[in-house]
Amino acid sequence: MTPNSAHRWRRPLLRTAIAALAVTSAVALVPGPSATAAGRATETVDAMAATTLGAAAAQSGRYFGAAVAGGKLSDSQYTTILNREFNSITAENEMKWDHTEPSRNNFTFGSADRIANHARSQNKQLRGHTLVWHSQLPSWVSGIRDANTLRSVMNNHINVVAGRYRGQIHSWDVVNEAFADGGSGQLRPSVFRDVLGTGFIEEAFRTARAADPAAKLCYNDYNIEDWNAAKTQGVYRLVRDFKARGVPIDCVGLQAHFGSGGAPATFQTTVANFAALGVDVQLTELDIAQASPTAYANTVRACLNVPRCTGITTWGVRDIDSWRGSENPLLFDRSGNKKQAYDAVLNVLNSGSSGSPIQVGVNYRLVAQHSGKAADITGASTSAGAVLQQWSASGGTNQQFDFLDAGGGYFRIRARHSGLVLQVSGSASGADVSQQPDTNATGQQWQVTDHGNGSVSLVNRLSGLALDVWAASAADGARISQWTYTGNANQRFQLQRS
Repeated sequence: MTPNSAHRWRRPLLRTAIAALAVTSAVALVPGPSATAAGRATETVDAMAATTLGAAAAQSGRYFGAAVAGGKLSDSQYTTILNREFNSITAENEMKWDHTEPSRNNFTFGSADRIANHARSQNKQLRGHTLVWHSQLPSWVSGIRDANTLRSVMNNHINVVAGRYRGQIHSWDVVNEAFADGGSGQLRPSVFRDVLGTGFIEEAFRTARAADPAAKLCYNDYNIEDWNAAKTQGVYRLVRDFKARGVPIDCVGLQAHFGSGGAPATFQTTVANFAALGVDVQLTELDIAQASPTAYANTVRACLNVPRCTGITTWGVRDIDSWRGSENPLLFDRSGNKKQAYDAVLNVLNSGSSGSPIQVGVNYRLVAQHSGKAADITGASTSAGAVLQQWSASGGTNQQFDFLDAGGGYFRIRARHSGLVLQVSGSASGADVSQQPDTNATGQQWQVTDHGNGSVSLVNRLSGLALDVWAASAADGARISQWTYTGNANQRFQLQRS
């Protein structure tokens, strides 16, 4: 369940109110030594470190952050929680267009610098939010109707703002909320789409890459957590197209504003499918009405189950700071006390999950959950090109596979009897999976989605499709090919040590 439209569109009004508290005069950014984003995010994890959200997340190489309002940095309770618990900061309003360029070429960075300086002084990574958005946009921009003028204005804004924080930003939300609600799966009307056409998103990403080559570049949106939603599919098609054509995109931000029931049932599927395109996934604005411990735990666990889900940000620190304050959606109550949901999240982060139940060097049978039959190299062939099928478990070595680390959270799957690895034969649904010499090509790399209790799905990096028993057949000899990932039982395989 996702928040209703009334909830969704309250946020800009509240953020604007918060923004009025921010410092508006220009403040010089305190110079500091260059550091990589990974270095800024890293915390020493010792016996005490896992008692905080940021340190617990850092154990698996992730961050756990919060959106910060510059005007609240003078609140000692607020900053105490922020500094103790989180290892990442997102500027809530202060890097948006109405704050940074209220009139043409009149750039004001006072409040944004204050947040950037605080992040650096506390050794926390910094997320940039946001460069191009149809909302909180000054009227002088929204009134432009000449394409050449708007293109020049947009690119100049990106260059100046991203350029100011070059080398300091972990991830930029380059374009925010460009897709329409409802069933169209298309871009929403906006000055950028209406005047520049649909290509404005690509142009924004290419400009941002030149302005700050080190920052991860994200597309960020709400209500794209349900895999079956038309809006989700529209964003997925955009990212897939960008990756195929070499447009610089590194991550997708799922805002994750959830109702009291938490994430939709297909949430982990969505995370895994975006990740399979070769981008990181970040939960960028997480809040859950009434902060159910179970809903929070399940959301965080879904992220941990996908290696390329690299970080989580809650939209605010305490309930009193939230744009959804009446719904008490955060991990700290109005008095700054930890809620039960906090404990649930910390327990999940400390669970030791690396996003994969796979152990390298262990031989497994891959037993299809729906049929109870094992993945099997046809005819026990040792030749390249022999295809994968399911067959009753025999104990043969042609039904035994081990996993090789391919890097970036991916594995190669090696047949024990032949020493060859599983490879897809193309990008189409239904394409064969066969054994081939190991070259560590992307068609040989598989991402593991953990369903718990040793049950996994395997999504190919090249195609973004999952290992799948053809037509959910229970027969011996049924092909195991690749198909759009659904998480259904014929795409789940039990890891049985052999």
